[in-house]
Amino acid sequence: MFNFEKYNNRTALILSPVKKITYQELDVICSGIYQNIKKRCLVIILCKNELGALASYLSCIKNKVVPILLDSKISSPLLEKIIKAYKPDFIFCKEDEHKGLEERICSFCENYGSYKILKTPYSQAYKIHDDLALLLSTSGSTGSPKFVRLSYKNLESNTSSIIQYLKIVSSDVAITSLPMNYTYGLSVINTHLERGAPCVLTNTSLMQKDFWALFDSCGVTSFSGIPYTYEMLNRLRFTQKEHPSLRMMTQAGGHLEEKLQLLYLDYCNRYSKEFIIMYGQTEATARMAYLPYKKSLNKIGSIGIAIPDGKLFLQNERGNEVTQSGVEGELCYKGDNVSLGYAYTGEDLCRGDDNRGLLKTGDLAKFDEDGFFYITGRKKRFVKIFGNRVNLDECENLLKENFTLTEIACTGNDKKICIYLTDESLSSQVSSFLSKLTHLHPSVFTVKSVDKIPKNSSGKILYEKLINLETK
Repeated sequence: MFNFEKYNNRTALILSPVKKITYQELDVICSGIYQNIKKRCLVIILCKNELGALASYLSCIKNKVVPILLDSKISSPLLEKIIKAYKPDFIFCKEDEHKGLEERICSFCENYGSYKILKTPYSQAYKIHDDLALLLSTSGSTGSPKFVRLSYKNLESNTSSIIQYLKIVSSDVAITSLPMNYTYGLSVINTHLERGAPCVLTNTSLMQKDFWALFDSCGVTSFSGIPYTYEMLNRLRFTQKEHPSLRMMTQAGGHLEEKLQLLYLDYCNRYSKEFIIMYGQTEATARMAYLPYKKSLNKIGSIGIAIPDGKLFLQNERGNEVTQSGVEGELCYKGDNVSLGYAYTGEDLCRGDDNRGLLKTGDLAKFDEDGFFYITGRKKRFVKIFGNRVNLDECENLLKENFTLTEIACTGNDKKICIYLTDESLSSQVSSFLSKLTHLHPSVFTVKSVDKIPKNSSGKILYEKLINLETK
């Protein structure tokens, strides 16, 4: 991937309406970064949607260096926990951020632009499998050291499939409306740069006028967002303005309310644009399904069909394939974009392909008579809020670790997380802790005080009983 020589003087990155980087210039920057590494090893990149972070990532992929992509806002204790678990050789971060790393762990190596390269005291601490290309977090909002191991084949396959079904061409212009350390945001960058199409790099929020001024002045043709993004666009009355350059809007990261799907489908129909609903997971590199625009009105609520070269199917509780429409089962996927598996520590980096092209998503679904799939629920204990996947079990464990709590339970949906405690005095501290940890607004969390957490004879929490439990 990223053989930029074939695009030479075409624009690769747009930093402002007057500042642009060609593919040739980007190639030179990537080569310069690699000169400070000069070997296949593990690095951590603390990401913002800026040239330094993106060039670091591209340099790693082009030169067979394995990056871990993390949000630059990650707390120092969580970052140091990951550093201890994986022992990376280098850390790339913004020059004015995480200065404590230099004092406690790392030594300064080199500056490039507004980013710096820090050398850790480790050197090739763990063996790295030849196929391993990238590590992405499954739940970056809680800073878990659990990562998805993605291969070069995974990246190439999913990038190719997305380019094909979205019909991305070199004249398209994307904008970084999502973080690059998020699998969806990264896929937007991968597909456009691989196709020779430019990306507008910005950290500006879509709630700011500057974002839309940049959007229109740079002629952005494709826009991507999670459900929360489109809820905010509705508040901004986005559909009342055409944005002439825009040709396509994509949505993933959770279920979008049907009334909003209809709103944006109507908008696109009026202005000859397309609105594409998609479904994916980090474990499948990015995308597994999409809803063709021409079918959208007739298939409201559907995640659509499998991406090119992939297969979706359902399994019942006995592990047999569901062949009848309208029958619920666990959604499974086969394809070259299915990740190698998980990593929990650096010792896992030597592992090969544990998944062998098959992913059991943990989501429950059914398909209709036309073969279009519909998500009906979740088998695993995680929720997606504002596009951020939050593992409820991890929330419980982190609260137990930091507050020495034994009686605690977390439940939730795609709107709220509810925390049940037997110690009422900790209510405000607990909600504040999770808000800071996940970077989610405090209003997302509701804390309820209860006499006891209901459990079965094996000691497992009976989450379904919590909803009806009398609170103090």
